[in-house]
Amino acid sequence: MSTFTNPTGPQPPSVYWRRRAVVALGLIAVIVIIVLIVVRPGSSSGEPGTAPTSSAPPADEAPADMATEPAAAETAPAADATAEPTSGASTADGTACDPGDIALAAILDKESYAPTELPQMAMSITNTGDSDCVIDLGSNQQRLVVSSGEEQYWSSKDCQVNGTDQDVTLTAGQTLETPAIAWDRTRSSPDTCDSESRDAVPAAGATYRLSVFVGDITSADAAPMILN
Repeated sequence: MSTFTNPTGPQPPSVYWRRRAVVALGLIAVIVIIVLIVVRPGSSSGEPGTAPTSSAPPADEAPADMATEPAAAETAPAADATAEPTSGASTADGTACDPGDIALAAILDKESYAPTELPQMAMSITNTGDSDCVIDLGSNQQRLVVSSGEEQYWSSKDCQVNGTDQDVTLTAGQTLETPAIAWDRTRSSPDTCDSESRDAVPAAGATYRLSVFVGDITSADAAPMILN
């Protein structure tokens, strides 16, 4: 029978088992130390304490979406009517658009509004020419105007802040449309921009017209609306 499993000698078997356990633990400790020296836990191929980085390309320089200042409630003076357009490359090169090739159209979400409804107003810009051209469609150039008869009641320019210039290339036949902004049915003027409230315009079936402009270009037709 093996003396490993059945130790013999003058001492009790338990003594030999304890000795063998001590030797075994010593061997295990030596192996662990060797593994730690070889593996070196905690080391890595990267710099310690550095976060992963990405090499995302720089943002495209093309114009962002045609945005508007928040105007859902339009209780404050109107801000910028529009900013940059949704498409068309921004460029300083190219042929300037002939004003005769640019068609503007005023856009309303409906023709008649209940007393609690706010008209949603926008514009479209179309290159009706046969070739691509460049036009400044920044908010400094765009204007929305509400009038009735010969009287102007509201303009997006009255309280505009931080206007921008943005050269945009319109391809032949391309149409851009601005997001809608809400008119709060009040009379605007540069003197009322800091006012907490402005005078409401007459309603009860009164008819108004929305006209839109880009620089010296004017929409051929005004869009009518009735305020009840």
